[in-house]
Amino acid sequence: LGRARPEFERAIIEDLDWLGIAFAGEVRRQSDHVADYEAALEALRDEGLVYPAFMSRADIREHIAEAEARGIAWPRDPDGAPLYPGLDRYLGKTERERRIGDGAPFAWRLDMKAAAARVALPLFWNEEGYGPNGETGRVSANPKAWGDVILARRDAPASYHLSVVVDDAVQGVTDIVRGRDLFHATALHRLLQELLRLPVPSYHHHRLVLGDDGRKLSKSRKDTAVRELKAAGMTPADIARLAGFGSD
Repeated sequence: LGRARPEFERAIIEDLDWLGIAFAGEVRRQSDHVADYEAALEALRDEGLVYPAFMSRADIREHIAEAEARGIAWPRDPDGAPLYPGLDRYLGKTERERRIGDGAPFAWRLDMKAAAARVALPLFWNEEGYGPNGETGRVSANPKAWGDVILARRDAPASYHLSVVVDDAVQGVTDIVRGRDLFHATALHRLLQELLRLPVPSYHHHRLVLGDDGRKLSKSRKDTAVRELKAAGMTPADIARLAGFGSD
């Protein structure tokens, strides 16, 4: 939330205008809607579907390293990150409250086992684009592959996963168009939609627009995405083709 700046907002709208995409409605700034995310998290807490997780990154690395040293193949999520060990899932209420009261840092994590047991699996979504392996049409979701994901931190009221499903529902979004790197995350989003009783949109995942080195464009690498491509002489039609829209 803290990375949002007015100039970034204006740049996005200008880029959309250059691409020929009309921006409809007012900008929804997540920093103005923290209460929506807190309400969603509270609903999950009330149903016993999230828990405070106290393991630090160092704790997690150490636990997994010890397990792998014993020959255990530690499971990883679709992005390749190791699943959270979940040891603090079994802490009693008194111990949890004591740690929180003592100021121990923690994150709210989804109890995937409990959450998956609460809905009718398998879940599905309508894919109008294509997944990494050509998946399209009615796609089966596998949220269990993500394990106990973070839904909120003490310094951040909502993770990407929680905020996007809430934002989409509040804004009445019916069709979501986004990069193929988020294809597998849709399974987790479908689970959250079911748990929070939210509408289910259709999805269209498209090819990523890559840099000259074959890697996806990234703010962390100072890529400026659309503006950089525009400055290089590309047209909106060129960019649409790179993303898989229109003829190659």
